[in-house]
Amino acid sequence: GAGGGASAAMAAAPRWRERLFALYFLSHIPITALIDLQPLLPAGIAPRALTDLLQQYATAFRDPMMLQPPEWFKAFIYCEAFLQLPFFPVAAYAFLKGGCRWIRTPAIIYSTHVATTLFAILAHILFHDFSKSEHAGPQSLRERLVLLSIYLPYLLIPLLLLFTMLCNPHYKHVEKRKRK
Repeated sequence: GAGGGASAAMAAAPRWRERLFALYFLSHIPITALIDLQPLLPAGIAPRALTDLLQQYATAFRDPMMLQPPEWFKAFIYCEAFLQLPFFPVAAYAFLKGGCRWIRTPAIIYSTHVATTLFAILAHILFHDFSKSEHAGPQSLRERLVLLSIYLPYLLIPLLLLFTMLCNPHYKHVEKRKRK
């Protein structure tokens, strides 16, 4: 009917968000593969340039978790390696293509999982006593907030993804079969 066009526009995929999600997942592939997974590798395996880059990052932002990860943090890195990394190209494809409703359930699982891990990481950054760390950790509130700001996008974008998948009519809408 006449209202069909308006409802179709309302249910259209949110293109700016899809582009943001595509960029997020595409950028996550090299970051994860080259930097984030280093703590899982035996010493001397990663190229020197990459270990130097990680060292510079950890020193500049006072992130001892990346140089000497606690066991719980290492468990999150294993999740990143074996659950998230294989999902990144799939999600990047879906959001670059646009309008792929099939990404809804995997995206809800991904975003819920990642948000949960980030709450633990952010709480650790804010409240842990780093004074006994072998590698320099954040001491002042300012240093804690700077480190927090590095991790925060990895909470905020998955939360935006979750709310988009749950609330946007395009992703909520299930095609109704036409009666014959």
